[in-house]
Amino acid sequence: MTLTDPDRLFPVGERQRDLARALYGAVSDLPILSPHGHCDPSWFAKNARFSNPAELFVVPDHYVFRMLVSQGVPMADLGIPRVDGGLVETDPRKIWHRFAAAFSLFRGTPTAMWLDHSFEHVFGIDQVLSTSTADAIYDKIEAKLATPAFRPRALFDHFNIELLATTEGATDDLRWHRYIKESGWQGKVVTTYRPDAVVDPDFAGFAENVTALGALTGEDTSTWSRYLAAHVARRAFFKSHGATASDHGHPTATTANLSQDDARALFATVLSGGFSAQQAEMFRGQMLTEMAKMSIEDGLTMQIHPGSRRNHSADVFAQFGRDKGFDIPGRTDYVEALKPLLDAVGMEPDLTVILFTLDETAYSRELAPLAGAYPALKLGPPWWFFDSYEGIKRFREATTETCGFYNTAGFNDDTRAFCSIPARHDVSRRSDCAYLSTLVTTGRLREADAFEVAYDLAYGLAKTAYKL
Repeated sequence: MTLTDPDRLFPVGERQRDLARALYGAVSDLPILSPHGHCDPSWFAKNARFSNPAELFVVPDHYVFRMLVSQGVPMADLGIPRVDGGLVETDPRKIWHRFAAAFSLFRGTPTAMWLDHSFEHVFGIDQVLSTSTADAIYDKIEAKLATPAFRPRALFDHFNIELLATTEGATDDLRWHRYIKESGWQGKVVTTYRPDAVVDPDFAGFAENVTALGALTGEDTSTWSRYLAAHVARRAFFKSHGATASDHGHPTATTANLSQDDARALFATVLSGGFSAQQAEMFRGQMLTEMAKMSIEDGLTMQIHPGSRRNHSADVFAQFGRDKGFDIPGRTDYVEALKPLLDAVGMEPDLTVILFTLDETAYSRELAPLAGAYPALKLGPPWWFFDSYEGIKRFREATTETCGFYNTAGFNDDTRAFCSIPARHDVSRRSDCAYLSTLVTTGRLREADAFEVAYDLAYGLAKTAYKL
């Protein structure tokens, strides 16, 4: 028995399916570029075994546990750590049984496809996870995790990962990246500069974070010019640890380009704590423009991930903290919001700003026309809730006619779940090959060109966009 159909996601018509198979066959074994994600760099620094199947597949993956929570399973019963250190389930087999009992909830979702791919192609499992198979599958995974072939570095090589980027905050000491470099291991794991905690006045401990930024850099970050200089220094530090990109997870895509006097006054206001919601939004917007200007100087690709209404459940946030499955998409404006930044730097050919969205209605109306005009802009792949066959298909259909393929940035998996990386890239490659086969068989794309585009979507565009 196999868990995954070898023709999954391919068209049903024979001519299209044959072409999709051929296109996929040409790209399926390409190395994986994972230029944006949230894996833990300590995995590769320590190269210790993964603790157990529950810690690998359930506890760190909000795609998994949010579905169970939506059906009434308490988060604590799934081993999710509490902010206050309170009691949660610590028996990994019990967590696994709860997961297995609820596995049917994932039917038809991309999560099910990722999990089945991981079970079959990484661990050699040929049974569907259920209450009756839970122990046997747990034991098989556990036995393999105990072997050297399933240590993080060995899996990195087995997955054929050419590069993996993690994401760290501006004040992170990057010790794990230093350990990786000093270990002599040849796997390429790089960092990404994520300054949200020191550019968002609404972030918990913002003023203290800014002070810490100053302490790390020797800059007096109570002043606007030295605060900016501290960012320049930290970006250089991140680049010395392999960073090729920055990442900005703002509530909206708002940007601003204030005079330096107005920016200085606004900075003093937000640092004092006595700011309005409008002033906080304006400061975040100003910092997006400042970061874009810094990218022109230091070459870091800039990623903007707006539109997530984060920590929607106040109770979950209070008990379990950030990134616990309660970040919800919201409507996002790009045309007016990005205009100040684009007026300042949008025509810069050496700047790359990758735009992501959780608002699919913006694809054809705003994002594709913007990326189809401004040299600095590229469109990131479908993100988060839309990282799926249907999401990728809708993205291609909504954007290709306006901005083509070459104003997009290829694929990145943006995941914390290590074993899902090859599965996600496989879905992307299959989805894109299915779309390309449709263009060829309807006379909109030459077959020879389709093979070149398939390569670029799977590998070439990400390499270019992230300057790898």
